[in-house]
Amino acid sequence: MSIYTNIFKNETYTHDNYTHDNLPKTGILLVNLGTPDAPTPAALRRYLSEFLSDPRLTEMPRWLWWLILHGLILRTRPRRSALKYEKIWTKAGSPLLTISQAQTQALVQALEAHFTSPISVALGMRYGNPSIATALEQLRLANARQILILPLYPQYSSASTGSIFDAVGDVLKRWRWLPDLRFISHYHDQPAYIHALSEQIKNDWVKHGHPDQLLFSFHGIPKRFSSAGDPYFYQCHKTARLVAEKIELNEKRWQVVFQSRFGREEWIKPYTDHSLAALGKGGVKRVDVICPGFATDCLETLEEINQENRQIFLEAGGKEFHYIPALNDNVEHIQALLELVVQQSQGWLACSKS
Repeated sequence: MSIYTNIFKNETYTHDNYTHDNLPKTGILLVNLGTPDAPTPAALRRYLSEFLSDPRLTEMPRWLWWLILHGLILRTRPRRSALKYEKIWTKAGSPLLTISQAQTQALVQALEAHFTSPISVALGMRYGNPSIATALEQLRLANARQILILPLYPQYSSASTGSIFDAVGDVLKRWRWLPDLRFISHYHDQPAYIHALSEQIKNDWVKHGHPDQLLFSFHGIPKRFSSAGDPYFYQCHKTARLVAEKIELNEKRWQVVFQSRFGREEWIKPYTDHSLAALGKGGVKRVDVICPGFATDCLETLEEINQENRQIFLEAGGKEFHYIPALNDNVEHIQALLELVVQQSQGWLACSKS
């Protein structure tokens, strides 16, 4: 017997015996990073234990990392992280989860309007709930014989997109009948994604005016990952360049920076916090920050950028800091995700509505 929980209604379903006359469907698996279940030290300890146990994130001897993780990090970090999550938690729960659910529902509606073929869409988190295993089980019970995996990471990194591939493989190796699979590894230069980012910036500037400097802040990775062949650094730069060109922004008025570093080793540069401090000290009055690598607003955008880094800039002498929200579930973003599905499902979903 297999059991999974419906992510929208918290209902439990069971499946005892496979029926061979079920109508086959195409499954779409949306995957985001994940979130703790609550802004508490206990919930953060569970979440961080799973998150930081991923070998894709550390790439050091497992025995050594186990000692560091359980001997130091999980003893101190959960309480500090819980305080950060408390600052952004809403009545509906984790922003990342609630926005991801809204994105999933919006994509379902867009797919239903575009295709006549039967489609099932599921949302899974790489860490935390609902898990990738739960989402794949939802698709299996819907008899998805083809599954398109769409990580909500526009730029590819081994530590993010690569880790999702590992998690999917860990689940599917226990399945008796494997579906046909397609995996979207990146969409950093997809025209619809670039258009969505450009419109997000332009619409925001219509409401709030233009800044002296625009920062494209991406999540960082250790420098050694890039040196070993990870394309992430260059894909981030291409995304920013394409957006800047589309909104016709002078090259002196924008720059790419990297946030969220962890540990003492060198990460890809320039660092977001150092750059904001330098701009504030250098007399720049207003800075806008957008985070193109985050498909949904989350701790790294709402707390780290819009609170911590805001304070860094203002304390360094800056006068105005403005965070441009993530694409979330806005119309242009859902259209970009729809176009990805259309492009990557050729031969699976041939019956398009006119």
